Amino acid sequence: MSDDPSSETVVVRTYVPRYQKENWTAHADELDMSQSEYVRSMVQAGRKGFESPTEQPRSPDATPGGSGLETQVLELLRSGTYSWEELLEAVSDDIESQLDETLERLQATNQVRYSGRHGGYTLSGDIDGN
Repeated sequence: MSDDPSSETVVVRTYVPRYQKENWTAHADELDMSQSEYVRSMVQAGRKGFESPTEQPRSPDATPGGSGLETQVLELLRSGTYSWEELLEAVSDDIESQLDETLERLQATNQVRYSGRHGGYTLSGDIDGN
């Protein structure tokens, strides 16, 4: 461990319904994570949805004055009730679509290429080590 006082770990407690802890435990096991590691990761990921627009620049296609993810979640919930897992799957699918579209645009403008030899996407100038 580091001697840096800012990296010192401390205990944080929270009280949640039993079913929620069971869900968290099962998901942590699936991800091969400890419960502490899982909760810490989920809190950090969740905090991103609470940051003000001045804390992080938004992409140009984000909804002005709001979070793109927030808008997505609200649109989904207008059609009915979703479990955590269903919401996660729905927004994850959208991320995959956005990544696919972004890679297509970057390839169309020759900024990025797929290199089978290198096993993935790379900047166009980096294909042959340039």
